[in-house]
Amino acid sequence: MKTVKMLLIAALTIMSVTVFAQTKTESFKVFGNCGMCKKRIEKAAKTEGVTTAEWNKDTKMLTVVYDSSKISSDQIQKNVVTVGHDTEKMSADDKVYDKLPGCCLYDRKQTGKSQSPNHKH
Repeated sequence: MKTVKMLLIAALTIMSVTVFAQTKTESFKVFGNCGMCKKRIEKAAKTEGVTTAEWNKDTKMLTVVYDSSKISSDQIQKNVVTVGHDTEKMSADDKVYDKLPGCCLYDRKQTGKSQSPNHKH
C-alpha cells in the first residue's frame, strides 16, 4: 500500500511538472487607446491555449499566459493584428485599422507604420 501511494505521488508530481513546463507568460507591446481597444485586444488574444490575456492601456503591454504546446506567441500576435492593432513585431492591415472606431485610432507613427489619411486628431 505504501509503495502504491509513493508511485501515485511520483506520477502526479511528474504530470504537474510536465503541464507547468508548457505554460508560458509573455508580454509584448500592442498599440491602442481606450477601453474598447482593451476589450478587442484581450478577446482576440484569448483563444484556445491562452489562459489569461491582460492589456494595460497606459503601458500598451499585453501580458498573456498560454500553453506553448497549443499556441505560439506569434499566433497570439497574429490574432491581435487581425482585429486592427499593431504589435512591435507585426502590423495590422490598413483596411482593418481604418474600420476601428475613432477613439481607437492610435498614432501609427509610434509603430513605424503609415498613418491612415482619414485619421484626425
